[in-house]
Amino acid sequence: MADSYDEDFSGEKSKTQIKRELHALQDLGARLTTLKPDLVAKLPITDGLRKALAEAPKHTANAAKKRHIQFIGKLMRDQDIEGILALVDQVDSSTREYNERFHALERWRDRLVEGDDAVLESFVADYPEADRQHLRSLIRHAQHEAARNKPPAAARKVFKYIRELDEVQRGLR
Repeated sequence: MADSYDEDFSGEKSKTQIKRELHALQDLGARLTTLKPDLVAKLPITDGLRKALAEAPKHTANAAKKRHIQFIGKLMRDQDIEGILALVDQVDSSTREYNERFHALERWRDRLVEGDDAVLESFVADYPEADRQHLRSLIRHAQHEAARNKPPAAARKVFKYIRELDEVQRGLR
């Protein structure tokens, strides 16, 4: 008797599971409303959802915001969720992927400032669009600051440049 019960419901989702998935789509839609317009333009979404995301800031009353987020959640049902999540996870600072990428860029900066030309060549091999002369100049300034125990303003500039290169390579700029 238990076997026939398991067979009847093996492929169906429970009502609770369906609601959970729909709420997750609404939450993702709410996250999308906080993105900058240039990032929204890069999302693999339909024009209807793009228009709804552009209209989201116009709704100021709490009830209107809630209704609009529900509408965005409804539009999210027909989207490529994996593609959207891949981009959102790269730009959302609360995600693990973003933090891992940030720490990897910090390690590159530290290796470049402490290292030699071999490290620079390795970096340029990973980021071929890098301007060697500009990067070498930034590194030299950071090394001089470190030697004189000054605040790391040049090291911050190295990190900013590396981050820009990474964002260009990932298609975020």
